[in-house]
Amino acid sequence: MASIRPLADRIIVEPVEQEETIAGGMLVLPETAKEKPQQGMVIAVGAGRRDDDGDRIEMDVKVGDRVLFAKYAGTEIKLDGKKLLIMKESDILGIVE
Repeated sequence: MASIRPLADRIIVEPVEQEETIAGGMLVLPETAKEKPQQGMVIAVGAGRRDDDGDRIEMDVKVGDRVLFAKYAGTEIKLDGKKLLIMKESDILGIVE
């Protein structure tokens, strides 16, 4: 299996598709049909960016975190047949707890 290591304040996220069923149970809307934040699992993180003095700023997210991100955030790649996103930590809206 190929691997990729994100640099600086970039992270790699595996998107998680969600579906929503309305009360009658008849209609299922995939996430791609809505303008809501997307969710994904963090599978790799960079070491963090450097400040003006050259000191490393620690990342707030870690591998295994479930995160929310904007619908069009990041750059999509395929690795071993999996759809992944590479994005900056600032593209993350929040960590799902």
